[in-house]
Amino acid sequence: MSTLEEHVDVSVTLDRAWDSLHQVEDYARFVAGVRDARTEGGGRAHLNVEAGGRTRELDAEVLDRTGERVMEWRTTGAPELRGSFSLQPIDQSHTRVQARLEYDPDTVRATFGGPKGFAQVAAIERLVRSDLEQFKEYTEQR
Repeated sequence: MSTLEEHVDVSVTLDRAWDSLHQVEDYARFVAGVRDARTEGGGRAHLNVEAGGRTRELDAEVLDRTGERVMEWRTTGAPELRGSFSLQPIDQSHTRVQARLEYDPDTVRATFGGPKGFAQVAAIERLVRSDLEQFKEYTEQR
């Protein structure tokens, strides 16, 4: 498994950033490739994702550690992905959003297509950075 960690600082309160992360239905606004997303109760979410010219339906389990402001998630089928978002207050009106993604590059390539090796890792890094910037815009404009 490869691990990627990125962060972005947003100009909103910790509570507002936390609430924005839980608006699963809005993920298509800031997560590249997500065409549709919805919560399904019981800590589960369903996403319709398009990447590399392929469309996939993904189910995920979501676990909140609310007191720590950490949201962990993992897919329940192929491809096996897992990650987390952790929020840390910078001050009363600014929050750091830390994203962590664990994935197997070969599985991601086989599932969604795309480049091999270092090129794929670089592409995933760019995608996560871009998604965090889109989350920043989405959260600050809400």
